[in-house]
Amino acid sequence: MRPHPLTSTLLAALAACGPTNPCGASEMHLRARFSQAYVGHWLVARGDTVTLPEMGDRFKLTDVILDTARVAVGRTCRFKGTLVFAVPRAETLAVTWYGSPEQALIYGWPADLGPFAGVGASRVGDSLVGAILFDAQLGVQVRPGVTARFVAGRARRAAR
Repeated sequence: MRPHPLTSTLLAALAACGPTNPCGASEMHLRARFSQAYVGHWLVARGDTVTLPEMGDRFKLTDVILDTARVAVGRTCRFKGTLVFAVPRAETLAVTWYGSPEQALIYGWPADLGPFAGVGASRVGDSLVGAILFDAQLGVQVRPGVTARFVAGRARRAAR
């Protein structure tokens, strides 16, 4: 039994109506609204320096920059951002992120840099408080309860 020609035409038309770019989806309006509280340049005021015995490297985060530029990641949409490290080497990582009312989740840590899944951060007053999240799938064992927490404040704008 062959499907009616109108059925396949209707299905093709419905598929064409959906956004091809996930950043154009209607849900991005709400996601952008939730993320607004996290947008900006944050300077880490206090933070743990993490040393992983298996890797021998220490890690020190200095800046978190969360932008509103959108980027498609697979079938979802996130915002662009940057993490800046001073240790083990001065490095700037391009990351993606999105915010919810409870927290911002930052993704994009390269596997060769360490066993990290990303960063989870929340607003507490006028500060950004967060922790580096470990990825158990990368084989480095981290004792339960070990965290790499940080507290950041907004960077001051330069005087004009």
